[in-house]
Amino acid sequence: TPWSTPKMNDQPKVTIDGKDYLISDLSDEAKAELGSMTVVDQKIANLNQEIAIMQTARNAYARALGAVLPKN
Repeated sequence: TPWSTPKMNDQPKVTIDGKDYLISDLSDEAKAELGSMTVVDQKIANLNQEIAIMQTARNAYARALGAVLPKN
């Protein structure tokens, strides 16, 4: 992602496009947008994890199918 939230001088900061911002210095609107981005990023990570689980399950089903198909 083009942003991250490490700390700067023990104060939470966000890095957006290579520039650091103290979260405490952001406007309420910017904090709300940042919060929304964080929620969406978490949902994307969860969905990616679900996709990986589904791909693993699909591979197992494909192997099981291969084992029960008639041999020519």
